[in-house]
Amino acid sequence: MTQAGPSPAVGGGLPAAPPLEGWPAALPARRPARRTRARDVVVAALLAAVMVAGLLRVLGIVLVENGPSAVAVGLALALLPVLLVGAVFLWLDRYEAEPPGLLLVALGWGGGVATAIALAVNTQASVLLDASGEPGPVSLGVVAPITEEVAKALGVVAVLLLRRREFDGVVDGVVYAGMVGIGFAFVENVLYFSGALVAGGTQQLAVTFVLRAVVSPFAHPLFTVVVGAAIGAAVARRGRARWLLPVGGLAVAVLLHGAWNLSTFAPLGFPVVYLVLQVPVFAGVVVLVVLARRREGRVLRQHLAAYADAGWLTPAEAHMAASLPERRRARRWARRAGGREGAEAMADFQHLAGELALLRERRVRGTAHRGAAEDERDLVRSLWVLRERVLAASARPTAESVPFGATRAAA
Repeated sequence: MTQAGPSPAVGGGLPAAPPLEGWPAALPARRPARRTRARDVVVAALLAAVMVAGLLRVLGIVLVENGPSAVAVGLALALLPVLLVGAVFLWLDRYEAEPPGLLLVALGWGGGVATAIALAVNTQASVLLDASGEPGPVSLGVVAPITEEVAKALGVVAVLLLRRREFDGVVDGVVYAGMVGIGFAFVENVLYFSGALVAGGTQQLAVTFVLRAVVSPFAHPLFTVVVGAAIGAAVARRGRARWLLPVGGLAVAVLLHGAWNLSTFAPLGFPVVYLVLQVPVFAGVVVLVVLARRREGRVLRQHLAAYADAGWLTPAEAHMAASLPERRRARRWARRAGGREGAEAMADFQHLAGELALLRERRVRGTAHRGAAEDERDLVRSLWVLRERVLAASARPTAESVPFGATRAAA
């Protein structure tokens, strides 16, 4: 990574080169520091209280019905698919990773708020609609899908309202929706696993675990991902599409969820729905996410190249930040040359370069949040600070102490 100098004439509407004097010598966080407002603290506290209260309410009911030992087993088993599915969604979001706090909000909403809403509504619907007391086709095929998908979709909307500037497009919508679905599936699996253990012992528990955690661990996240992708596509648009896309995504999620639930009432229904509906939909979502991530890569290449033309980055740095293989290569170089400090500074540089490019894309499209111009200047300043940190960390006299930008440029 080499020192880049801002050119006097900056084209393409990019921010004019700010003076370097008086800039901070170190960056305290992975993104530009922001003042914590009292309103943010109050909102965070209220959200946390609501999510914890909802989670305790649901787990309390499950404890009364199935007992502490069964719930403990259910919790342990329900955690396994969470680790697998969660790792997949985090792997998708590599160009510009989402803040851990917002990911926890999404996870907590799915596990605490959405499950509490669904349990209350679905239980009441079963009492009113099913004389036997067991959930019937209307409860499972209509009421539950509508209730659960609306409740989960509200979690994605909550993240969007909390931090509009962090919501860049389809990939972000998929990641946040996936986290909401993971939280919901985790708590629901605790209910099903503990109930199966109480009702039929380890044999029924094993069957339930295979069906829910092995055969269909992506079911709830998949339904919600459809809504998240639609919301992510909507934030990059103006006009009617901004409202029609989320409504359409919610309708598709409800239909998929309803078909999934109703498959339990038909002979060979589950295998048929799984093979004919669930597998193709899963494959379609994978293709959508791959295409969306490739588009993110193109956006980074386009806008970071413009910053390089303006002198804010070197061409090698712009190329590195827009390529996942080159990012990995750069982090390995930074770790060898500068140790942990160098690797962390390089990771921060890559993260903020992604944020900068995606923010520039929103400004070009006219969908950026208020104050985006100031945020763009902050990100540019932070990149300069991080470049200095990488260079300082890698300045020790070793064979690897060659600025990454210069190495790649020479190659």
